[in-house]
Amino acid sequence: MDKKKKAARYSRIYDQLTSLLKKSSNPLARKATVIAVLHHKMEYFFWTGFYMLVDDELTVEMYQGPVACQVLAKDRGVCRAAINQQKTLVVENVEEFPGHIACDSRSKSEIVIPLRNSFGEITGVLDVDSKDLASFDEVDAEWLEKICKLLIG
Repeated sequence: MDKKKKAARYSRIYDQLTSLLKKSSNPLARKATVIAVLHHKMEYFFWTGFYMLVDDELTVEMYQGPVACQVLAKDRGVCRAAINQQKTLVVENVEEFPGHIACDSRSKSEIVIPLRNSFGEITGVLDVDSKDLASFDEVDAEWLEKICKLLIG
């Protein structure tokens, strides 16, 4: 999908989520809604979910796609790297990422966005995988970061 078309789709998704998320203050319901909308509106999203920090472990919360790793190994993988570096990571080829955790061997590329609470502390990540190489770019990063900010309040 070209960048202009992708940005326009994200803009519509953002508007839809802004409206939907006003209907509940429940954080789990809000995250579930974000996952469902993203997973079903972006055809290259193979696995879409949240890993949350629980006692310094990344534990899967809600997701859509194939079965996930329930707990990610500490200090390995793209999700932990995004937390440690405190920034969004776009990985064009997960097999080239040192310490990548392969929950499903069909995943080829990945984007991970740190989730922050109202104090700016990282509480988990939004993790999205694709079955295709180089599916994610700066357009995905920009819009997914904006969407994650909707979860703060």
